[in-house]
Parts: sequence; structure tokens; C-alpha cells
Amino acid sequence: MASLLRRKGKNLSLLLVYTLLVFLLASVLLYTQALRKEATLVLANSPEIIVQRLVAGRHAFIPAQYLKQLGDVRGVTYTQGRLWGYYYDPVVKANYTLMATGNKGLAVHEIAIGAGIARTRQLTVGDYLSLRNARGAPETLRVKEILYPDSELLSADLMLLNPESWRQFFAVPQAVYTDLTLAVRNPAEINKVAEKIVQRLPDTRPILKSEILRSYDAVFSWREGLVSLLLSVALLAFVIFAWDKASGLSAEERREIGILKAIGWETSDVLRMKLWEGAIVSLTAFLSGYLLAYAHIFFTSAALLTPILKGWAVLYPEFHVIPYIDYLQVATLFFFTVVPYAVATLIPIWKAAITDPDEVMR
Repeated sequence: MASLLRRKGKNLSLLLVYTLLVFLLASVLLYTQALRKEATLVLANSPEIIVQRLVAGRHAFIPAQYLKQLGDVRGVTYTQGRLWGYYYDPVVKANYTLMATGNKGLAVHEIAIGAGIARTRQLTVGDYLSLRNARGAPETLRVKEILYPDSELLSADLMLLNPESWRQFFAVPQAVYTDLTLAVRNPAEINKVAEKIVQRLPDTRPILKSEILRSYDAVFSWREGLVSLLLSVALLAFVIFAWDKASGLSAEERREIGILKAIGWETSDVLRMKLWEGAIVSLTAFLSGYLLAYAHIFFTSAALLTPILKGWAVLYPEFHVIPYIDYLQVATLFFFTVVPYAVATLIPIWKAAITDPDEVMR
């Protein structure tokens, strides 16, 4: 510690740069992993199979009569039709998701909205929202409920109507749905059930929950890789910085090593002492950077990374991710930040330590 404090300017600048690098890399890893975990949790109760109808390769309305045919597939225990669609709001230049539900007790011309919409349009319960329906006519809807903020990751841009209001708004007939959802008795048979659906209804496309989870994982991995690629330049710059700081031993440091060798220290003793110096700097920087990243992600809702990794263009959901740490990621981050510094520190010191003490002191 005394040796480090004798060169406090050099070591403090190295510590600050080191901590900043660990903070940036750890923030990306922690936030991406937390979002993956959040996506897994919110999709845990999603339908096991979603069935869409394709016309000319495009998603189209599916006839209600398909419900009975899918219900007859062996292994299917439950079928349900869903009504949902998108609405572009020119006022805030954002897309809303309008979905029909019978579970909210909504009357005709009543609506439940997500907290993101309420915040953006400055709406509260009892206010009225005017939207243009499929025929171009204005339709006034009364806000009955603002959806619970804890569900904002899913419901920030969501509007719920009763099925009759939804069909009137989009001018959709009674005999069709947007898509169908299925529940399967045995999870091991989901792929087989999907094959049977395609054989029975060739114009449909089954989408499995596992495929949706893989899609989310791929999106987060792509965004994480994009940010990590940019930060890899910073990592390379840090390695060069650390090498320059370590290899540029001052005359005082070389003289100190020469004196230690002259009074009987072995090369291994010098290396051990310098290794402890490097360990103090690297571990302090790693722990400080990681703790700062943890606070940044889980206490400030990742203020620096939110626009990059969450991906909403206008309606940003406000939510706190559940703290989750992947220890393999911690070990990987430790390896790529601490080991390069240790190598950059020991090699020039070893060269100085094996030199004749008299030559070093001269």
C-alpha cells in the first residue's frame, strides 16, 4: 500500500479508467441478462401454441370454425380465439396495441389503457380518449382503468376493449379472429401437435412458446453484442493504457526493485509484492465497477442503457427489473478485465527483477 501511495497520481488515474471500463461492461451484461430473465418470467404463462392463418405468405384473419377443428386434435385441451391489432396515434407518433378481453368488465365505449399511454396522453380514470376507427370516424372511449404499473413491460402501449367494441372499431366481422391459442396436455407433445395442425390446416402457421422465447433471446443477444462490440474498443484501449502504465517503469521504481534485490530479495519476492499491488488495483476497480453497475441497473433502471436495449421508439415502459446475476458472466468479465492487467503488469517487472541489481540502480 505504501508503494502504491508513493505513486498515487499514476495509480489513481489507472484505477478510475479501470473502474469505468468494468462499470460499462458489467452494466451491459447485467441489464441484458436481467431482461432475458424478465422476458422468461412474463412469457411463462403465455399460450403454448399460437395458430395464425397465412394468405399469400401474410398474416390474415382466421375463421372461427378453425377452433373446433383444432380442438379435435389429439392432445389439445383448450382453444381460444384472440382479437388484437395495431393503431397508429398521430398525436404522439406511436403505435398502440388494441386487444379485446372479456375479463375486465368493460362496457361498449369503455377502455383500459397501459400506464405508458396514460403518461404520454396525460389521461386518468374517467377521462375520454378520441380515436379514429376503421371507417375514419372519430370514436370517443371512456378510460375505465389504467393497467397496473408492475405489468408495464407488457402493457405500456396496450389498450383493452370488450370484444364487441373491438370489432366495431376495426370493422371486423363476427366469424373471424386475429389468431387462435391452444393449450396442450403433455408439454413433450407440443411439437407433434404443431405438426398435426399443419397437416389438418395447411394454410396455418403454429408458433410455439419456445420459439418466441428464442426470438427474444436472439434480439437481446444481438443488442448486447452491438453494445459489447463498441465497448470492445474501450477494452482494447484499456489494455494498451495498462501496458503503457506498467511497462513504463519509472527510474524510481527500477531503483526500488534494484535495492530490494541488493538487500537479499529474490525475484519471486519482488514479483509477489508487485502481484499484490496489481491485485489491489484490479480487485478494487473490478468490485467498484461491478457494484456501481449493479446500482445503475437495479436502482436507477439502467438510465444509460434503456434506449439501446429496451427498443421502444416512443412509449418507454417504466419498470424495475428483478436483480439477477449470472456467475458465469461474472467470471468471464473478471477474466477479460483482470487477467490482461495482471499480465501487462508482471512482464516488465519480471524483466527488471531479473536484471543485475547494480545495473538497475545505475
